[in-house]
Amino acid sequence: MTRGRGYALLGVVVAAIMALSTALYVGVASDNGTRDQNALGEGRVPHNSAAPASTGTWVGTWSTSPAAAEPGTETTGMADRSVRNVVHTSVGGTSARVTLSNLYGQSPLNITRATIAVSAGSGTAAALADTMRQLTFGGGPTVVIPPGRQVMSDAVRVVIPHDSDVLITTYTPTSSGPVTYHPHARQTSYVAQGDHAQDATGTPYTERSIYWRYLTALDVLSNESDGTIVALGDSLTDGITSTSGANNRWTDVLSDRLRAQIAAGRDLPRYSVVNQGISGNRVLTDGLGRPADNPSALNRFQRDVLERTNVKVVVIDLGVNDILRNPRLADPNAILDGLRTLVGQAHARGVKVVGATLMPFYGHRGYTDAREAVRQTINAEIRAGRVYDAVADFDQALRDPYDPRRLRTDYDSGDHLHPSDKGYARMAESFDLETLKGSAPAEL
Repeated sequence: MTRGRGYALLGVVVAAIMALSTALYVGVASDNGTRDQNALGEGRVPHNSAAPASTGTWVGTWSTSPAAAEPGTETTGMADRSVRNVVHTSVGGTSARVTLSNLYGQSPLNITRATIAVSAGSGTAAALADTMRQLTFGGGPTVVIPPGRQVMSDAVRVVIPHDSDVLITTYTPTSSGPVTYHPHARQTSYVAQGDHAQDATGTPYTERSIYWRYLTALDVLSNESDGTIVALGDSLTDGITSTSGANNRWTDVLSDRLRAQIAAGRDLPRYSVVNQGISGNRVLTDGLGRPADNPSALNRFQRDVLERTNVKVVVIDLGVNDILRNPRLADPNAILDGLRTLVGQAHARGVKVVGATLMPFYGHRGYTDAREAVRQTINAEIRAGRVYDAVADFDQALRDPYDPRRLRTDYDSGDHLHPSDKGYARMAESFDLETLKGSAPAEL
């Protein structure tokens, strides 16, 4: 080999090594949650000077699904306003990062300041001052999110306790609409006029909000959890009849129950729980608009389940709205095929699927005997093990033993479809925690 060819070959090898190193560095933003900052290599400075140097597992501690464009925000959006979203954690961590969405926006969303802090207490816009941190994006304090896109912040060091309220605040100086939001938060958030993202007192936040705006996920670097459970559902998972601010959705109770059982020494997976319920959601059918408000489970499964951080298990509780909202009699086989398609997508990513039976709705205005027959057909397939890897039999847990077509009275919120707080708790208590063990079946 000549010297020239030797240098050329050496150059190719060096270039390949550099390309691989760059790929590893860029890939951290979309890893499976297990890589820490030290994996970037010694001497490399992370984007955020407050980024974590400790080890742990990145998991979702809270999330919500972008559900629609907020009515009335088409022109001005939230211009010159600070939006302080209040969210509740399922597990704690030593660092955090957030995801902001402009999915339903029709113009670029300009965020010039964003912060995170632990709430000073329940039902307040005030923060614990020593926990207030400025969020950065690619190393800078501002970010512009194009229409239809989302962005994840850099990691920031802050101790986030489990089972606590966290304040994530964004300030937008210019008009940008419509606002991407989740309408049924069951949690009070706050809005202030002007840039008060770093205000810890909460005093400027005079406007209350029942929505979550822009924010879709909070991840933590955790030593408490090894993965994430995603609950995919409709209003029964969204918890629209649960007590606002009390965190009484069945997913909240499941998270508390799992943590308590592990603390008591039970051999169970250490997982966080995040809620991807959208009220009115269906397996097969989108809502109106482009992009569609309330997209079907088939169309949002990649975004809301498979793209969640370090997802290990998905719990699917869907199908009732496909029955009730169909102007004609729903085809149970079409719904079952849709559910099996979701299972196939989960298995392709190694995600285990626990599926819920459909709860009764006798007495609801949409009830008919024919629709009840569709529900029973779907439940029979689920119980027979021909849909999911494991079953959460919410129907059996909440139905009236004297009339299985209806919810038991004390589990009924009063509309004969949605549970009461006691009913949501019963859903979580009936969930067999052993079904969380193991992984998706190997594909042949």
